[in-house]
Amino acid sequence: MKINKNLSELQKRDLKHIFHPCSQMKDYEDFPPIVIEKAKGMYVYDEFGKKYMDCIASWWLNPLGHCNERINKVLIDQANTLEHVIFSNFSHKPAIELSEKLVELLPEGLSKLFFADNGSSGVEIALKLAYQSQNQRGYEKKRKFVTIKNSYHGETIGALAVGDIDFFTKTYRPLIKEAVKVEGPECFKCKFNKEYKTCGAECFSYMEKELRENHEEIAAVIVEPIVQGAGGMKIYSPKYLRKLREVTEELNIVMIVDEIAMGFGRTGKMFASEWAGISPDIMTVGKALTAGYYPMSIVCMREEIYDSFYADYSEGKSFLHSHSFSGNPLGCRIALEVLKIYEEENILAQINEKGDYLEAKMKEVFGENENIGEIRRIGMIGVLEIVKDKKTKERFSSKERVGYGIYKTALKNGAILRPLGDTIYFLPPFIISKEEIDEMVSICKISIDEFLSNKK
Repeated sequence: MKINKNLSELQKRDLKHIFHPCSQMKDYEDFPPIVIEKAKGMYVYDEFGKKYMDCIASWWLNPLGHCNERINKVLIDQANTLEHVIFSNFSHKPAIELSEKLVELLPEGLSKLFFADNGSSGVEIALKLAYQSQNQRGYEKKRKFVTIKNSYHGETIGALAVGDIDFFTKTYRPLIKEAVKVEGPECFKCKFNKEYKTCGAECFSYMEKELRENHEEIAAVIVEPIVQGAGGMKIYSPKYLRKLREVTEELNIVMIVDEIAMGFGRTGKMFASEWAGISPDIMTVGKALTAGYYPMSIVCMREEIYDSFYADYSEGKSFLHSHSFSGNPLGCRIALEVLKIYEEENILAQINEKGDYLEAKMKEVFGENENIGEIRRIGMIGVLEIVKDKKTKERFSSKERVGYGIYKTALKNGAILRPLGDTIYFLPPFIISKEEIDEMVSICKISIDEFLSNKK
């Protein structure tokens, strides 16, 4: 790799050894890593003292701002008390208290919890639980998984199997036992000419057909509830989830809801599934739960799933899955404090009030913009679809890397806006103020206009 001599010493040392995630490292020759030295609240600061607004909560992890004093305090206290202990045949107070608190908040019926350490791992566990549970209840033909197109559930092999974003999966297809991918909600260009806020989820007909025709072989369906995140922050009707819950219950198909990205308030409710008023058989949670401080995910399940594993050891029904950091006390203590802050500071109400303000500001600033094909918002997620032609919704060629260009321009202007293709989204920490929302939207507009005008 060519290393620019004008880089800082830290940048040179970084590029000498580090392979950054979700990156083409050759891009770093012209656009080297930004070395962050400190952070506070909505902002991170690089080694040269430049300030950047964190508009995507550092990969959707940070709901309460960087270096939160309350979380810092409990983390230090826990580190001085118990940093880790094997979670097989051992337990500890933070895990017990967190389990009790979560069960109070989760959709009704989800009462058993299995601790993991990241979203992909949580999805792997959910898939294994669903398959093994079906098998141990006597449904040995049920070996297939079904998901909807444009899904993202992580990047380990099993998680890729139930995902449908070519960018992540195409290289590894020879290794993957792929799930059945069903046509799902595509609300930006709806084939039924409907709007997701008022439709009857007509697109569910594709899923219903697949499930009814092949239910004897289907172990589970896995979906991202209400918002398909990495697939472009695509919002769809809660009616889709309600219909899915009805059919999966009728046909004895395990329903897995992946709330890793959308859980803990991001859509304006504690869990996105609440928009549909449903309770799945298995739910994965993570990301915001530990506020960016610690890698943790939890797989939540109904008693029926748990009971299918409960037997004498000699029957061979144990769930032999483990993670070294499962149930880590530091992560559990942080998560407990996060949930206390949510409750004491009424975070959900803040999310919805600020979300309404964000939507109004987006429409005010971008409503007439000829390169914005759609503006949408739910909770504290704001989305702008960058298009070449507003009337036809024609996109720019992917070779033009428009989203990437806007991202680099926004960094120059002091904001972290990491797009999904040409979809620009706002997903800030919930502590953002209305004045900071104004600043965030303003920097975005300046950056879009600057990049596209230079491109012409």
